[in-house]
Amino acid sequence: MYDIGHRIRQLRIQNGLTLEELASRTELTKGFLSQLERNLTSPSISTLEDIAEALGMTMSRFFAEEKDEQIVFTAEDAFVDEQEGRTLHWIVPNAQKNLMEPVIIELKPNSESKLIEPHEGEELGYVLSGRIFLHRDRESKDIAVRKGETFYIRGDVAHRLINKGSSNARVLWISTPPVF
Repeated sequence: MYDIGHRIRQLRIQNGLTLEELASRTELTKGFLSQLERNLTSPSISTLEDIAEALGMTMSRFFAEEKDEQIVFTAEDAFVDEQEGRTLHWIVPNAQKNLMEPVIIELKPNSESKLIEPHEGEELGYVLSGRIFLHRDRESKDIAVRKGETFYIRGDVAHRLINKGSSNARVLWISTPPVF
């Protein structure tokens, strides 16, 4: 059986509301809400709709099963895509549905990433090993980025990473929104 009282209390606390504040928003009494949270009484559908609305959600979201959010990812979670001259490591599975998409890109000597077309958003890269050159279409020369250095760019210009060296280069590359 679904624990409505526990869910109301959980959402009220998540929203930073006291019983008194929720009572004011719903035009219910503090005592009645306290009884609801302790499952000593049951709300009507109409009352529950008012409570859900005051908590900033729909009824369907109120009753939706909350899934445990994965916070830590291991090497077993990663997806590796080997392409000509480069390897992409998607280190957070299904990140394209998130606001950020982190990947580790490994560029072989004398190779480059795919061209990232102009887009809304920003990108950050941290060179884990080797040295890369950041090529932006509007600029006349490429920008060198060495191991331990970071680049941070807007996505409004087409760009790519180039490894002009004789050893592999690895870059943690994070984009928002996802572009890979």
